[in-house]
Amino acid sequence: MTGGKKVRVRFPPSPTGLLHIGNARTALFNWLFARAHKGDFVLRIEDTDRERSKKEFEEDILRGLRWLGLEWDEFYRQSERFDIYKNYLDKLLESGRAYRCFCGREELEEQRQAMLVQGMAPKYSGKCRSLSKDDALQRTRGGEQYVVRLRVPDSKIFFKDIIRGKVEFDGALMGDLIIAREGGEPLYNFAVTVDDALSEITHVIRGEDHISNTPRQIFVMQALDFTVPQFAHLPMILNPDRSKMSKRFGGTALTDYMKQGYVPRAMVNFLALMGWHPQDDRELMGLEELIQTFDLTRVQKGGAVFSREKLDWFNNHHIKEMDGAKLLESAKNFVPKNWKLNRAIIDAVRGRINRLDELESLVHFYFEIPDYPTTLLKWKNMNFGEVELNLESLRGTIADLKSRDSRKIVEQRILAVVDEKRRGEMLWPLRVALSGQENSPGPFEIIEALGKKESLRRIDLALQKLAVPETY
Repeated sequence: MTGGKKVRVRFPPSPTGLLHIGNARTALFNWLFARAHKGDFVLRIEDTDRERSKKEFEEDILRGLRWLGLEWDEFYRQSERFDIYKNYLDKLLESGRAYRCFCGREELEEQRQAMLVQGMAPKYSGKCRSLSKDDALQRTRGGEQYVVRLRVPDSKIFFKDIIRGKVEFDGALMGDLIIAREGGEPLYNFAVTVDDALSEITHVIRGEDHISNTPRQIFVMQALDFTVPQFAHLPMILNPDRSKMSKRFGGTALTDYMKQGYVPRAMVNFLALMGWHPQDDRELMGLEELIQTFDLTRVQKGGAVFSREKLDWFNNHHIKEMDGAKLLESAKNFVPKNWKLNRAIIDAVRGRINRLDELESLVHFYFEIPDYPTTLLKWKNMNFGEVELNLESLRGTIADLKSRDSRKIVEQRILAVVDEKRRGEMLWPLRVALSGQENSPGPFEIIEALGKKESLRRIDLALQKLAVPETY
């Protein structure tokens, strides 16, 4: 698959929009292939569309790749390479493998309609093919507008796709390809081909929507005597109804998922399995494991269905496995700045989180205890007097704790005074007094997170509720 040469792949996003989840998957597959073969990952910003290319979109692309952990080995911008493209365009014009075409839009449309009427596939008629260089130059100096076309041979062309096998196209059905606008401004298929050749790209790994571009690029390569790289076209990412992925089923930009609290390790794991699977069908994998097992020949041909439920499952797992300090740092971006999160709070709820944007509602009670009904303090058929006695008993135990006691010690001390048969009657009121919620982490986790002083304050608030006559 590598042919003995050092593997070099590229990811060439266009900064005309936010980094799409499908493009992020393409970047990941390129990066994994490069790292699996100890090769190079080249990042090339394709910003030749001056009107639509924006700096903020380029920054979003770079930020997204870094977030995923996909660092690049080389970086280029096409907008800084126009002199290079012009040089190769001049070579094609000089050799006669390309020519200036003066046909206007209206004329081209008439040609197209005429071919359709005759039942032919529409393509350029080749009207300007026979113009001599001198005639073309004279018309250019006269101010006539033109484009540059590549002479496409009337022959079949095929390439071996690593994923799809042999793919064949007929040049006779394509017509001569426009490779540059007037003034030498290069178009996509020409600029991409020159960049790939000069960057010594060995493998072009991209979405299947680019298959139709491949023969056009091969024709350019042949005209310039470039070496043709190997190609691999990845399956599309599909919505749950198997339509092409769109905003109808949620965000398509990677930044949307970053803002919702998906963690990089989970997103990488999820995207890697969108159209590919390892030999042993493992699901939970980190970057290093993915590098060791990644094989392009195991990429499927059919579309990969995007499942938000599956992504949540991956995220839940990786949050649970995440280093505590890193998780705490990430979590701070999803709660109010004045909330002082700590490891104990995070550890108490990490198993219940699918996304970090759920964190605020789960830990809110640590910072502002809700106004809960007194009846919530009761366990099953207990009366308020029993609840009060149990809370007062546990308050005394907690008051004897040291401020730095660990959760394990807190648990041991409290359970030492709790009758096994009365655990619900003792621990339910304590947990509710501490959290003000019907569902929350256990009382030992909450005490560790709140600290002794705040825990006693909340128990006292519960006792005050129980002391008000009308609550009986």
